[in-house]
Amino acid sequence: MNLSSKVYELCQLIPAGKISSYKILANKLKTHPRVIAQILKHNLKPIKIPCHRIISSNGYISGYFGKHVKQKIKLLKKEGIKIKDNKVLNFKKILYKF
Repeated sequence: MNLSSKVYELCQLIPAGKISSYKILANKLKTHPRVIAQILKHNLKPIKIPCHRIISSNGYISGYFGKHVKQKIKLLKKEGIKIKDNKVLNFKKILYKF
């Protein structure tokens, strides 16, 4: 299984209402967070493979399909995640670790 497939597989394990970070995925797969971001940028099945649940390790919402942060926030809020000023509230409480 290639790295992209592993990243997508892990994303599918994150339940609705939870988030994880690029750094957590990178540590799990022994790579760099930017590699994870580049892989997720090319996700062709964004709802089936919920890459919107991957955020920065400081709790801030970063890119989704390059620049569609508003769409990412909308999807996260739909799942019950509270966000203020582009930052996830209760970040550590809803953080999913593999």
